[in-house]
Amino acid sequence: MDQKIFIKTFGCQMNEYDSNRIYDAVKEIGYKKTKNYEDANCYVLNTCHIRDKAKEKVYHDIGRVKKFFRSKQKPLVIIAGCVAQAENQEMLKREPYIDMVIGPQSYHKINDMILNYQQKKKKEEETEFDAISKFEYFSKIKNQTGKISSFLTIQEGCDKFCHFCVVPFTRGPEYSRPFKQILDEAKFLADNGTKEITLLGQNVNAYNFENSKLSNLILEIEKISNIKRIRYTTSHPKDMTEDLIDLYKNSQKLMPLVHLPVQSGSDKILNLMNRKHTVDYYLKIFNKLKEINNNVEFSSDFIIGYPGEEKVDFMNTLNLIKEIKFINSYSFIFSPRPGTVAANLDLVEKKISVERLEKIQNQLYENQININRSMENKTINVLAENLTDDGTKVFGRSEYMTSVTFNGKKSDIGKILSVKINKYNRSSLFGELSVNINKKVA
Repeated sequence: MDQKIFIKTFGCQMNEYDSNRIYDAVKEIGYKKTKNYEDANCYVLNTCHIRDKAKEKVYHDIGRVKKFFRSKQKPLVIIAGCVAQAENQEMLKREPYIDMVIGPQSYHKINDMILNYQQKKKKEEETEFDAISKFEYFSKIKNQTGKISSFLTIQEGCDKFCHFCVVPFTRGPEYSRPFKQILDEAKFLADNGTKEITLLGQNVNAYNFENSKLSNLILEIEKISNIKRIRYTTSHPKDMTEDLIDLYKNSQKLMPLVHLPVQSGSDKILNLMNRKHTVDYYLKIFNKLKEINNNVEFSSDFIIGYPGEEKVDFMNTLNLIKEIKFINSYSFIFSPRPGTVAANLDLVEKKISVERLEKIQNQLYENQININRSMENKTINVLAENLTDDGTKVFGRSEYMTSVTFNGKKSDIGKILSVKINKYNRSSLFGELSVNINKKVA
């Protein structure tokens, strides 16, 4: 009898990609995906370690599972991802309901671990850094995501060692997947319905395999006729090389939204963070891209209340947001991560950090509203991804990743359509189907 597996994913897009690849792997040993954890024989939490709340959510979820399965047969409980990597044995000690802990560079071992547990009922943890073996293994198992817009991991790990960040400790050193391995996966995704690919990496623009860079990879993927849009995330300012910037001159498939985390508008704070760039350096990248292609827009990440942040540093960040007019950005109060340089520094007073975050988010929201307002009565290109839950509308995204809901039908999915925008809110656009400007995407 087939076993059923449920995976709940926290955090970044790379975790979403990893969860899909875990699904692809466990099919080999008879597991089928279920959307209901209540039906699962195997319950997996793919975790994030960026902020403390994310870690505590793991234990909250396990409590919910324990309660539901109290009078039923217990599922195999697996903790995967970055919390698993960072906490490993501590998790097994803190919560006996957990059966297995597996880090993000060990997913190629998950089938063997499950089979061993079924036989021996012995708790296991696997947290070695082995990205080469992982990607070699998954290159032999087809990516069955089948989505119109799909993620494709090309790079993992980080060598930057920002003082606030756990990624070098949870994902290991920078590793770039073989060029052909990525292209083969991109072609398979395209053959199975994908029209848009988002290339993923902790430092995606640091990709470098045998002197082939991210720009080379994008140019090759552009040659795949069924792929109509290309994106990449997340980038580091120090890796925005001239060859990558130049792609925005003529590329027909690279989308004009650049997600480039700045983290702060203060050089003092950037230095304390060990970010390895200055505000001026960042602005030079911004200005170069706007000169090359004025349609380019920026989104970013911001850490508010970093240790040492004073009012002048905060105001510099607020002024930078007003100057660049970032869209779709993320902002958080600093959350100390165990093992990082910043973990034991004196925190900015909570009340002050909360007030600053509110001001930052209000400005970011104003930017979003303004750009969405500017779309009203305009006709834009939208890639139709799926029907809305009630089946009455079509959901898609603009070139800037903005959600767009419009009238349409199931046969529109997978097409790039011309949609006239007639309403908007802070996060979404709403419109009516105009003319199909790109025919059917075969």
